[in-house]
Amino acid sequence: MISKLLLDLLNNSSHGLVDAVRSGTRSRLPSDLKAVVALTVLTLVFVLLSPFDTTEGRIVLGLLMVLFLPGYALIASLFPGKNDLESIERTALSFGMSIAVVPLIGLALNFTPWGIRPVPVIVSLTVFTLVMASIAHARRLRLHENMRFEVHFKEIYNNIKTEVFVNPESRTDRILTIILIASIIASLLMVVYVIVTPKQGERFTEFYILGLSGKAEAYPTNLTAGKADSVIVGIANHEYEPVDYTLQVRIENDMLNELQVQMEHNQTWEQAVSFTPMRTGTGLKLQFLLYKNNNLSLPYRDVHLWVNIRD
Repeated sequence: MISKLLLDLLNNSSHGLVDAVRSGTRSRLPSDLKAVVALTVLTLVFVLLSPFDTTEGRIVLGLLMVLFLPGYALIASLFPGKNDLESIERTALSFGMSIAVVPLIGLALNFTPWGIRPVPVIVSLTVFTLVMASIAHARRLRLHENMRFEVHFKEIYNNIKTEVFVNPESRTDRILTIILIASIIASLLMVVYVIVTPKQGERFTEFYILGLSGKAEAYPTNLTAGKADSVIVGIANHEYEPVDYTLQVRIENDMLNELQVQMEHNQTWEQAVSFTPMRTGTGLKLQFLLYKNNNLSLPYRDVHLWVNIRD
């Protein structure tokens, strides 16, 4: 069934987009798709603009972008009719499809020059979501107006208002309804609070090396004595405090490079670090040693490569 719908989507979406342009005032974007587009663009702004880097809004919007919006737009494009799915099915599938789509997009990005990084991921998800929302809108326009799926937020609000304040069946029903609504709102606020103010967890530092392509591959293992080479070194501070790191690059007892890196909590540092070996040999241990807060007695983290060095 899904494969048939996908084929129908590919065959008809272009015609639907033309119809959307020709339909004039009838082509207004439905309220649910407006919300999807607005939240998607807002998420992109929060990620790309540095003034929003540490705001709680970025966390909440990021979760929506990863867990719901792409799946909702995809389901809307596959099932444009209001009788195609029940509301609960549409919501559940939106979460499920988002969880399926996001890793696939990440996997595709892994084979591109950009890699799996926050900005390429959010831009890719934004493009996917906006394209799916456009196709959903186009496919809805191909249906009779009474058959199109749409979420009427104002109508939902008016129904709740009427049910609670205008026509309550009894005083008890009214009180129970108000308590239920208050409980739902309180639960949502608690979820948001837990997300944006997480408890302090385990203290640790991420320490890793990448090839110059930014991926965990193509490491320099065959070196030439006296010739500089380099890798990308990454450090991520999750120590819940500022840390002064000392990075050393060594082969056996030879010091090849040393850097001082000062980082705040949750800050990530990535930089190409060069080194020039002077000795020759096979099966030598090229070490990247990370020390914390000027304690040089024992490395806090370390990674290494086995290299061969020739003249």
